[in-house]
Amino acid sequence: MRSKKQRFTKKELKAYQEKLFSLRDEIFSQMKDLSQDTLMKSQKDISGDISGYSIHMADVASDNYEREFNLGLVSNERKLLMEIDEALKRIEENNFGVCLYCNKPIAKKRLKAIPYARCCKKCQEKLEKEERV
Repeated sequence: MRSKKQRFTKKELKAYQEKLFSLRDEIFSQMKDLSQDTLMKSQKDISGDISGYSIHMADVASDNYEREFNLGLVSNERKLLMEIDEALKRIEENNFGVCLYCNKPIAKKRLKAIPYARCCKKCQEKLEKEERV
């Protein structure tokens, strides 16, 4: 029988760990693709202009917006990678699935959907409500 603190079998923890590793690899790959598309191209490459004519200011503004948008996506993905790494660390430390705010168990249904969840649904809703204020 598992102790009160140990809510998961080794098999369940291994499954969460594998899911987190897979998700991390997928996100890292997306970040790499976005970064290469955004940072490794010149203004002419981005616009597709191969002629000798100068680039119109509206095109430059549009391209800059797209570049900034992509960099924002990479930043968000990086934050998600950190959350995944923290969840993997919680698995190693044997406190995975426990809310960081109220110390109550996070529902397995929630962890199945969001395996890197740091808090229970109730605490997450409270945090989101505070952020809106």
